[in-house]
Order: sequence, then C-alpha cells, then structure tokens
Amino acid sequence: MSKKLYLMRHGETLFNQLKRVQGACDSPLTDLGKEQAKQARDYFIKEQVQLDAAYSSTQERACDTMEIICPDKPYIRKKGLKEWNFGLYEGAPEYLNPPHKAGEESYGAYFLDYGGESVDQVEQRMTDTLTQIMHDLKGENALAISSGGALYSFYLKWRQKRDQRPSFSNCCILIYEYQDGKFYLQTSIDPGK
Repeated sequence: MSKKLYLMRHGETLFNQLKRVQGACDSPLTDLGKEQAKQARDYFIKEQVQLDAAYSSTQERACDTMEIICPDKPYIRKKGLKEWNFGLYEGAPEYLNPPHKAGEESYGAYFLDYGGESVDQVEQRMTDTLTQIMHDLKGENALAISSGGALYSFYLKWRQKRDQRPSFSNCCILIYEYQDGKFYLQTSIDPGK
C-alpha cells in the first residue's frame, strides 16, 4: 500500500533571520515564521489533506510550527527528526560554514572534527525515523516537521535522477510517496510563494 509523507521544514527563526548556524541549538520562531506556518496550515486545509499522524522534531522551532499547523491534533516528538548537529559551529555566523569540496553536494564528514554529525549520520537517522513512522502509520498521510539540513540530507539519500531539486525554504513541504520501504519525491510546495 502506498502512503504519503508530508516532510516539512519549520518556520523562520531568529537565528535564520540573524544568519546564524542553527542545528542542535534552537531559537524561537519570528513573526514571519509564524505567518509561514499559517500559510502551510492553509495549504493543508485548501487541499483537504487528511493527516492521519503528525510528528515533530523535539526542537522548539519545529514543535511551535506544528502547533500552528495542527492546533487541535496531538503529535509525537521524535529526536530522530532533529536538525544536523554542527558541533562547535552552532550559533556561529553562517559565513563561517565551510565551502563544499569540489564534486560534493554537502558538508560530508566536515563537522565530525568539531563535535557534530556527518551527512551520512543525518541521512541514516532521518531514514530510520521516517521509515518507522511510515511503517507504523495507520492510514495514508503523515506529517513530519524537521529542519533544512536534515531535509536536505534525507533528499540526497532518496533522490532519483528525474527529481528536480526542491526548495528548502522555511515551511517548504516535500511530498514523498512511501512504498515497499522506499521514499519517492513526488513534488515540493512552498506555501509562502
């Protein structure tokens, strides 16, 4: 049976606004971030998407986004949906992020030397968590809210040659089909545009 995963990024945060590295550390949603979450909520209402289960990263920014989108729906917090841990780079200005090495599409294992995670670790953590969510799903549609780096890592793991690179903007929604233990990107939505 085919199921749908609506994998979403949280709304804009103070650290996003200030151009700070935000992985394991947290910061609150801005007024714009709250508005983005309302636009995502309006998308689900307009499209009449019936969410059978809802999951959020344990981080405040993801939980606050979820509570705006689904104010009356219980949801489960999952540590496996947390953002990529950037180690000593946490809270630093974004311009200090290292450039990608030639031929690479991510930071690879760079942050391991600074107490953070590698892209492979984030991919595996996200895949394990989302596979379990979809396996346990009673119904057709699940919503999971995470963060940009974690969404991107998951995308790198599951992308197909035909896939167009989605936007990873705040409150973007990546819609995946889940079938036979695999994830297939169907489309991406940017409710704010």
